[in-house]
Amino acid sequence: MKMRFLAVCTVLAAATALTGCSRMAGSEGGPEQVTLWLMKGSASDDFIAKFTADFEKEHAGIDLDVRIQEWTGIGDKVNAVLKGTAKESADVIEVGNTQVAQYVETGGISEVTMDGLRDWDSRHWLKGLSDPGSVDGAQYGVPWYAANRVVIYNKELFANAGVTTPPKTRQEWIQATRRLDKGEQQGIYLPGQNWYVLAGFIWDEGGELAVQTNGEWAGALDDEKALNAMEFYKQLQGLGDGPKDADEETPPQSEVFARGRIAQIIGPPSQAAAIEAANPALRDKLGFFPIPGKSAEKPGAVFTGGSDLIIPEKTASREHAVDLITALVSEKWQTELATTMSYVPNKTTLAHVVEGNEGAATMAVGAAQGRATPQSARWAEVEAENPIKPYMTAALTGQDPKRAAKTASESISRILGSDH
Repeated sequence: MKMRFLAVCTVLAAATALTGCSRMAGSEGGPEQVTLWLMKGSASDDFIAKFTADFEKEHAGIDLDVRIQEWTGIGDKVNAVLKGTAKESADVIEVGNTQVAQYVETGGISEVTMDGLRDWDSRHWLKGLSDPGSVDGAQYGVPWYAANRVVIYNKELFANAGVTTPPKTRQEWIQATRRLDKGEQQGIYLPGQNWYVLAGFIWDEGGELAVQTNGEWAGALDDEKALNAMEFYKQLQGLGDGPKDADEETPPQSEVFARGRIAQIIGPPSQAAAIEAANPALRDKLGFFPIPGKSAEKPGAVFTGGSDLIIPEKTASREHAVDLITALVSEKWQTELATTMSYVPNKTTLAHVVEGNEGAATMAVGAAQGRATPQSARWAEVEAENPIKPYMTAALTGQDPKRAAKTASESISRILGSDH
């Protein structure tokens, strides 16, 4: 998905511009060129260079052409490749996990259900990556990497308040946050419109953002389970001074946390680097724990961001495209990507590879409870208009939450039911 919440860990240097199209096997008597589109920031230059050299060594007669793409305007570029109208071609394309349904609706993606079962151990894929890559029971997106939110906390403030161990349940979390919320110190900074966090609470309650019945989608924020989640959000949000009418980027919550008077925020571990850059005095004082669940048996549900890999039907060589994905999702290169970029690997069975990275390891614990947004090709339009945010503000400022939720649900239903 477009990593809206998640500016994950590293910045990719500007990639060398490349031109031209993939060559068919044996054309011009030279090696076959296989083209991989990766999004800017998803992998470091060093990772790309090492992976390319290894892949070409293992696949004689293949030249791997990695082309870096910008998120802005990527939808039109990918659709052009899928339709066969683009000047460029690609054999494997990285897309956001929540974008797959849109591209399936456009048409032109190769189904990979059997490849996943046979070659990629799809039984252990993270559901937050694999579920949005599946449409009507067929798999089109192959999970590549994930990232999700955790609680980032100030160890010194926790110790001063006598909170010696991170909370594991919602009840413990509220109790600890109350102890931390005193004087000019905020127990937690939680902006009122962080709807990704609310989504996790809704899933924990057994609710949904939207439900599909007989092929028709409808918003579900006014369901009692979703309303219970909003009530918990309100309780937690009140233990700090986060704005009720803004999201986590307005202002950037890492900058607010860096002032040193906030005990916790909810965000990707990568924000720790921004906090330390803004306030070096907080270096070595930051810790991480999974968002607590309703019981200690499992952490809270989280929205899973990340990327899937797709194969266009018009690839010049599906066989080599499968080989390329096989390499990218192998334990060797999943380990390299996860440790280099502080990501969560694509399978639950690989969570151990980030055990030495506290932030990534904490993410991996939460990722086991990861979910994605509804599998509708229209969901991106819901996020663009985003009726969830004003609903949250209404509920936090004393308006009737059920009425506000119903209004937001009707807007979601309208958008998801629109024809194109």
